[in-house]
Amino acid sequence: MQKRERVILYSDLNNFFASVEIALDPSLAGKPLIVCGDPKERHGIVLAKNEEAKRYGIKTAETVYSALRKCPDLQMVKEHFHEYRRYSKKVVEIYGRYTDCIEECSIDECALDMTESTALFGSGVEIAEKLRSSVKEELGLTVSVGVSFNKVFAKLASELKKPDAVTEITRENYREKVWRLPVSELLFVGKSTAETLHKIGVRTIGELANADEELLIRLLGKRGRQLRIYARGEDDAPVKGVKEKEDLKSIGNSTTLPKDITDREEIKRWFYALSESVAARQRKADVGRASTVHIVVRNEKLQDTTCQKKVSPTSLCGDIAKAAYELYCEHFPFGTRVRMLGVTVSGFDYHIQQMSLDNLLSDGIAYEKKERAENAVAKLREKYGYTALQRGVVLEDGRVNGLDIRGKKEETFSKQENTKDEE
Repeated sequence: MQKRERVILYSDLNNFFASVEIALDPSLAGKPLIVCGDPKERHGIVLAKNEEAKRYGIKTAETVYSALRKCPDLQMVKEHFHEYRRYSKKVVEIYGRYTDCIEECSIDECALDMTESTALFGSGVEIAEKLRSSVKEELGLTVSVGVSFNKVFAKLASELKKPDAVTEITRENYREKVWRLPVSELLFVGKSTAETLHKIGVRTIGELANADEELLIRLLGKRGRQLRIYARGEDDAPVKGVKEKEDLKSIGNSTTLPKDITDREEIKRWFYALSESVAARQRKADVGRASTVHIVVRNEKLQDTTCQKKVSPTSLCGDIAKAAYELYCEHFPFGTRVRMLGVTVSGFDYHIQQMSLDNLLSDGIAYEKKERAENAVAKLREKYGYTALQRGVVLEDGRVNGLDIRGKKEETFSKQENTKDEE
């Protein structure tokens, strides 16, 4: 029996943060708008912008000061992360009317497996149009939906036409629609990887698809083979629905830095910023404490080095960051030029802890106090936003705070220890 063709949708909410702000205050509609820190202070960075602001050349992660120079009449609103989460949940509820196989890739993006749903609701494109229409009518948000036979091409399709659109990439048309695009348009091909590929004459996705596999492996390691698979439409990764906690093997976060850095104090601050996110997601996943901390460091030559160490089981940001920084100091000499940093934790105990003296004496009591403090901070941030409370070590350098928490970053929430490598 011939295997049934998969129908995968990838949804990308357009200008999500800004769109939610407009849904909350319709008087902002049609005006150039950015979401930022405290608008009265007029400092910090642009977290999000709407289509009108884009026309002035305003970009995410640029300074508010710079954005105001481009558009003096710019509307500025403070972020409301609890509202973004609320709207995100409502969107997922709409998707749930059509499938229970929903992979939440970020607060504003989802992969959806509609293979079985087509028998009830029509073709992939028809379902995508229903989703787009429902989200718009019920929530006042627009969404771009990609339809394809795998997740990589479905995501790519969602990027091809924005806002408020449905685009399909099929086995019959992907060479025409995909292969002519710049290689940088492919998932996980960032600026550095694109520059490396350009040096061997690979400038389009089609050229990557037909490139020599061994050459790509020599240039990019195993990632080279994977990118070639993506380009050829051969990726068969499933849409991962709600994960069972026992299946979760690791949680990580990494970021490509805005410039190569060598200063160890600055590197320490990045580790704290990354560990904040890891610890928060570890608590949210409810997997208990982790017993291993891993780091990955990419140098200016795009060479990745990974190392790990056992730690006393923990879910505390401070413990994770301390272990990460110690690993760095142990394995990397002074003057190392760092382009990317990542932190991952694994070895979860799922709240099954053996009784020991530490549970009864001062160390255990101290841990519980720190844990209660971090949980309290997490609740305050959930209510008032991330900027309500921040660590002094992170605030020492606004660039770390701004770019890691709000800017370009990547997160790993995986069943295996296969950290994503998006630049």
